[in-house]
Parts: sequence; structure tokens; C-alpha cells
Amino acid sequence: MLELLVCSMVTIFPDYLYRRYVQGKRIGREITFYTVWHELRYGITTCLILTLTLITMIFYFHPSTSNATMLFRTISILPERGGRVAEVYVGMNEHVTAGQPLFRLDSTEEEAAVKTATSRVAEVEAAIVVAQSELAGADAVIQQAQSAYQQALDELQTKEELLAKGSGTVTEREVERLRVALAGREGAVASAVAGKQTLVTRLDTLLPAQKASAEAALAEAQTDLDKTLVVAGVDGTVTQFALRPGDIVNPMLRPAGIIIPSNAGQGTLIAGFGQIEAQVMKVGMVGEIICAAKPFSVIPVVVSDVQNVIAAGQFRPTDQLIDVQQVTQPGTITVFMEALYPGQLDDVPPGASCIANAYSSFHDRLDDPNLSGLQRVGYHAIDAVGLVHAMIIRIQALLLPVQTLVLSGGH
Repeated sequence: MLELLVCSMVTIFPDYLYRRYVQGKRIGREITFYTVWHELRYGITTCLILTLTLITMIFYFHPSTSNATMLFRTISILPERGGRVAEVYVGMNEHVTAGQPLFRLDSTEEEAAVKTATSRVAEVEAAIVVAQSELAGADAVIQQAQSAYQQALDELQTKEELLAKGSGTVTEREVERLRVALAGREGAVASAVAGKQTLVTRLDTLLPAQKASAEAALAEAQTDLDKTLVVAGVDGTVTQFALRPGDIVNPMLRPAGIIIPSNAGQGTLIAGFGQIEAQVMKVGMVGEIICAAKPFSVIPVVVSDVQNVIAAGQFRPTDQLIDVQQVTQPGTITVFMEALYPGQLDDVPPGASCIANAYSSFHDRLDDPNLSGLQRVGYHAIDAVGLVHAMIIRIQALLLPVQTLVLSGGH
């Protein structure tokens, strides 16, 4: 309507002035309700063409959309395993900090596993102490065996010397018996040394491996026990949280509630523009938004990113071929907008529904000395008609409360 009024002022209105004051035709006489088209046909035709051209130019180079909102992410409160709730530490809509306990599952089985693993670690540590004591005893056994061996060796050497001198107090049989005894004492020394080596191997290899295995089992049991306590991963507000002791929760089928992270969605507006504006939307474009949650306010924004794919074309591999005809919705260009000045979107609640405008600017191109006169006029015209869209969004900001509360029965 605004474009039609503006265009009529430079088409129909001059045409009427020409008919009235140049040709002398008067309203109610020559210009009547039935002769309007015939008398003002040139102005009406020009007005319609100019209006359509102006509307097309405005909405193409300065796109607008009502599909704009501050999306925010929620985090489901889920345990890592299913179980029965034993204790609940927070209530509905309570603010929590990262690491704060939310609820605890029944942990009887896990606590028993921790105690068993702890006992196993203590058992291995006790075995290490015993093995160390046995190692000290093994040194004593080796020393005793070596002493017996040395005594047998000395006695054999003495008897052999006496036998060699022809002493009648020593017989060949007695010397042979001492030689056999010496070999037995030598075997006892080797056995004592091997026993000590076995203890050393047990202390250095077997028992440490058993202790590491027991400690790993304890850590695993402690991890399972820790999983029974569900804590908040981020700072935020707990909502839809109505757990009570005795309830069953399951990570696949029954979440416990939702956490809305602090500052979730604030600072970034996501808008969906028509696909025809794909070549127009650029990073750095300045825009304006109005939100129902903040009436009578026009907030300047800037395009921070433009998604290079359209969500309507996505598919998941299945056992059936995808027919493009099934894609009924054309989809939109996803555009990310941020406040032009810091803090202007802080008081807009996440999830608010907004209307967004984006404005093309050819100011930099106008500095090109190689531009022709027609191009300069065209670029100036495109930049100038953005004013119409700026006026429209301000009119929408004024009428939004009336439209919401009165005309649509929103009260």
C-alpha cells in the first residue's frame, strides 16, 4: 500500500493535474467514477508498473522475513545407565552450576563392587608384604646352606689330606661319604638361591601385575559408582524436572528433565529468507529486527554468517530411493544475525519471534570511477528504496502490539 501511494504521487496525481488544469476536465463532469480509467489510463498504468517494479526491487535487494527467532539449545538430563532414583537434590526451575549434583540412582550393587575391589587391592598389598618377609628369610636360608656347604667342604678337604698322607684314621669310604654330602649341600645352596629368585620374580612381576589389575578393577567399580550420581554439565536452569525417589529413569526412553544453559541463544538471531535472495544475502549486510517480546523497539543487526546449504534438501540413507517430489517444502536460506552494537539483544528472551529486514548497500561500488551513469543511478535507486522497507518495519513495530492484543484476540 505504501509503495502504491508513493508511486501514485508521481504518476496518477500528475496525470490528474494535467487533465484538470491543462485540459480543463473536472471531477464529477468529465472525470467521473465511470470514466476514471479512460481519463487516467496512462497514470494508472504507469503507477501499476512502477509499483510492481518498486516492490520487486525493495523485496529483492532489501529482503524481509517473519521467520526469525533466537534459537537456543537445551540439554537433556540423562544418566549413563538406567536405574531407580534414590535421592533428588534439586527442584523444578532451580538454577544449578556445573558439577552440582542433581539426583542419585540406587548404588547398592556398585558399592558392593567397590568394596570387593578394595579388598582385593588390600589382599595383594598384604601378599607383597608377606613376600618381602619371605625374601628376608630366603637370604637367611641361603646363608645357612652356604655355611653347611663350606663346613662340608672343609671337612672333605681335611679328610682327603689325611688319606693322601696314609693316615689310618681315615678310610676311603668315609671320604666318599663326605663327597656325597658335599654334593647334597651344594644342591641345597642352589635350591635356596632358586627359591629367592622365585620370590624376587614374584615381588617384581607377579604381585605388581596383580595389584595393577586389582586397582583397575577398583577404578572401574568406582567409575560405575560415580555414574549413579548425575550432575549438571553446565550452568543453567533445570526445567521439566519432577523426579521423586523411586522413579525409574532410562537414558534411551525416559529422561529426567531438561537444563536450559545460561545465556542460551542470546546474542545470535537465526532467520530464514526466501531462496530467491540467495544471491543477495551476504555476510556484513546491515539489518533491523523487531520482536514481539520487545515491542516498539527496532534493533539494528548485522549478518554474521549465511548457511551455504538449504535444509529442505537433506536426506538420510535408507533402504528406499529418495524421490525429489517428496520434498514439498522449498526451504529457506538460513542467515545468522548478531546485534550491531553489543548488548542490544541481551533483554530479548531466547525463542522470541521476530521480523527481520536486511539491507543491500552499494556505497562501495559507487566509488568506482569506471561506473556508467546508468549504473550509478541504478545503485543510488537501490540504496534509496531501502528507506521504504525501513519505514515499513517501523510501522510494523508500532502496529505489532495492536495487531497482537486487539486484532488477533491475543489478550
